[in-house]
This record gives sequence, C-alpha cells and structure tokens, in this order.
Amino acid sequence: MTSGPLGGVRVVELAGLGPAPFAAMLLADLGADVIRIDRPGGDDLTAGPPPYDLLMRGRPRVAVDLKRPEGVRVVQELVAGADALVEGFRPGVAERLGLGPDDCLGVNPRLVYARMTGWGQDGPLAQTAGHDVDYIAVSGVLHAIGRAGGPPQIPMNLLGDFGGGGLYLVVGVLAGILEARVSGQGQVVDAAIVDGTAHLATMIVGMLGGGSWHTERGSNLLDSGAPFYDVYETAGGEHLAVGALEPQFWQALLDGLAAVGVDVAELPDRRDVTRWPELRKRLADTFAHRTRAEWSEVFEGTDACVAPVLSMPEAAEHSHLAARGTYVEYEGVMQPAPAPRFSRTPATLSTSPRQSGNDGRAALEGWGIGDVDALVESGVVGADLPNEPEE
Repeated sequence: MTSGPLGGVRVVELAGLGPAPFAAMLLADLGADVIRIDRPGGDDLTAGPPPYDLLMRGRPRVAVDLKRPEGVRVVQELVAGADALVEGFRPGVAERLGLGPDDCLGVNPRLVYARMTGWGQDGPLAQTAGHDVDYIAVSGVLHAIGRAGGPPQIPMNLLGDFGGGGLYLVVGVLAGILEARVSGQGQVVDAAIVDGTAHLATMIVGMLGGGSWHTERGSNLLDSGAPFYDVYETAGGEHLAVGALEPQFWQALLDGLAAVGVDVAELPDRRDVTRWPELRKRLADTFAHRTRAEWSEVFEGTDACVAPVLSMPEAAEHSHLAARGTYVEYEGVMQPAPAPRFSRTPATLSTSPRQSGNDGRAALEGWGIGDVDALVESGVVGADLPNEPEE
C-alpha cells in the first residue's frame, strides 16, 4: 500500500531508459500508482539487476507485446483510466505503435501525454541519437563546467538526464494534471533535455548578459574561479569543500583557521582579484596539513560553509543525513529516500525494483483489465515470474 501526496494519480509508463524511468520512479515515490509496460523477452538494459536497479522501484512491470493489436489495446485500456502517460521514444515511434498522442487522447481526452527526449519533438536534431553529454554540450552548459585552463568536465549524467530531463518531465506531468482537472482537457508535454538544461542555467545566463559572468571556465565566482568557493585536498588525499562566499562566512572561515594556529592576518585580501592565485595557494597549503576529519571537526557547526567531500557510502552515514534519513535501507538495499518531504501525506518506499513480469497479472487486474489469463495464454502479456523469497 503506497502513501504520499499523489495517492489516486495513475500513470502509464512505456519502458525507456534514464530520465523517463527516473520521472516514473519519482512519481511512484510520491504515491502515484504507476504501471510500467516493458517489451517482452526480457528486461531492458537499465542500471543493473534487481534489487539494485533503483530507478525501477515503486511499481509493477508488465511485459506487453506492442507489435500485436491486442497488446496495443491493453495499453489503450490502461490509458483510459490514467491521468498521464510517460514515454521516452524517438519522435514518431509511439505513433507507429498506435500509441501516439492522437490515439491515446482519443481514448482519454483528459490524459496528460508526457514525452521525454533529448532534442525535443521537433527541430533539425529531433530524429538524431544522443546522450546526456551531447544535450548538455549543445545547451551551452557543459562549456561552463571545469577548471581554468582545462577541458569541460562531465557532471556524470545528473545534470542532463535527471535534472534537465526527468525532473522537468515530472513538473510537466503535474502541471498538466492540475490544468486538466480544471479544463477537462489533456495535452502533450514535450520535455526535452536541451530545454530543461538551458532553463536550469537561467541565473548564469542572466549574469552573463549583465557582465558578471565570463565564458572562460574557472574564472567566475561559482565555477572554482574564486579561491573561497573551491575544493581543496587535505592530508591523506581526501577533499574539503569551501563555500565561504559572503563576508560573514569568510570571517567564520578565518576564525576557524585562526583557532588552529593559522596566521590569517598574512592571508591576501580576498577582495583583490589579482591576488586570488596567491590566496588559493595559501589555502591549499593550509588545508593540506590536516586530514579531512580534522578539518571537519574544526568547522562542524560553524557558519564557515566548509564541508567534507564524502563518497556516497560515507554520505549515508553522515550524522546530519542519518538524522534526517536521507539514505534509507529498504529490503536490504541502501538507497536515497523519497524527496521532497510532506507533513501530512509523507511519501514512503512501497516496493523494491522488480524483474519485468513480477506482479503483472495483479497490476493489470487492479487497473480493470479483464480476462488477463487469456492475454497471458495468447502471449500478448508475459506470464508472471516467481517473486524472490523474502530473507
């Protein structure tokens, strides 16, 4: 039994990779009843085997043969009772399957039909393959990430796939559902990673236009250009993040350094940009003399805006994240807890990632699909696989 603010919202997910499953996971985390339609013949290539393919958590997976008219009709029946459909195909693929916007809105005029792509549904590159790194490159954002004198640095696939892609898809789904409940009409949401990533950079674009940001990497306040907003290596090879931007936070940093014997009066004036290289070297030399744990003890609980750079396993054990339950262990697997948090309708994890076919029969019946046995016998719907026994 799920809980969360999206209880009662129903979403059909057509199997895809990366940002679309992430969006479906987030909707399921927040309580939506999501059913994922997989291709028959095995699992799609995702992030690993259950139970570690965490993007698959929170929803059943049903294998349906969409090359057969009976399979398309199953999905259309699901769509008839859904608030939204999420798909991540190249433009035109869903239409060729008979599950495009016109087909689905014809079945359910209130449906929010959410489309997740890298390039968008139109434009010269719409039919071209790509990945996160390509989309954030063309959006102009990748160019801005990196140190002075070095190449652009890839921020994993968090910025494009999940930030500019999956999160914006969720925003589109929720906004579309709200509007449909007022107007009684559904619509198509065109969520493109290039659009979302560019939108994430709105503040920086404004700063660039106003002359307070420069296109040269590593020359700005927030891109490692400023020595008081950077990452420093500590004794033992671990790292410390320093974000003492405002004067009062810089003073708290100086107070912490002074407390361990650093002569802060000799540090260059941070307001003098010409002395930033000297200040950076002095800070680097200072932080290199103590371990990350020692510096964490110096600055813990202060306003110096200094934090240890933790690995993900370390982050799960950090006192603050542990107190909040930011990472949780669910059915033996450590994973991020649902976010954000709600005071009256808290979200909780409902089911671990399943193999394609687990609980599919029950899911279809729960959505009102009749004669599931006949669909399984004919091969239109994959037979349920046995669930893993509980340990």
